[in-house]
Amino acid sequence: MKKMKTVFVMDRSSRPHTCTREVQEQWVLDGEGVATVKVDGTSCLIRDGRLYKRFDAKEGRAIPEGFEPCEETRDPETGHWPGWVLVGEGPEDKWHRAAFVEGLKDGTYELIGPKVQGNRYGIEWHTLVRHGAEEVVVERSYEGLRAWLEKNEVEGLVFHHPDGRMAKLRRKDFGLKW
Repeated sequence: MKKMKTVFVMDRSSRPHTCTREVQEQWVLDGEGVATVKVDGTSCLIRDGRLYKRFDAKEGRAIPEGFEPCEETRDPETGHWPGWVLVGEGPEDKWHRAAFVEGLKDGTYELIGPKVQGNRYGIEWHTLVRHGAEEVVVERSYEGLRAWLEKNEVEGLVFHHPDGRMAKLRRKDFGLKW
């Protein structure tokens, strides 16, 4: 799973970074693809019955054995280089293992639960939520997307195009609290 672009160009000179009105992924505003809820957790991959966790090999960070990059090189602007690492038996992977259930379909998921990202959802156990599971209908304009995010307590939206492209838009991209 490659790093997703945002629907609108980000203003990286502002702190925090916020989106401009300049469109980066026009297909989203053209109504192409499906809008889904972006879940706030940590990204995982299930492939051939094995669980992988997301790892960002940022500049200066040691790359672990078995690292599978999602992109050929680091992002020159942000220094991010996302990839996958097989979940192991160590204590750092305890919550990943707790959520993993044999028989889940191959695909990407979000790990959520009491020890992940402050437990935004207030649940009592760790679980994996399949990416793209909750489809929503949103007005496809700058104003419409912002209004939808203001009214709905979600981290953001992910748009899935039939050809495989994806784009995201988060509350924080509009300067909204999360």
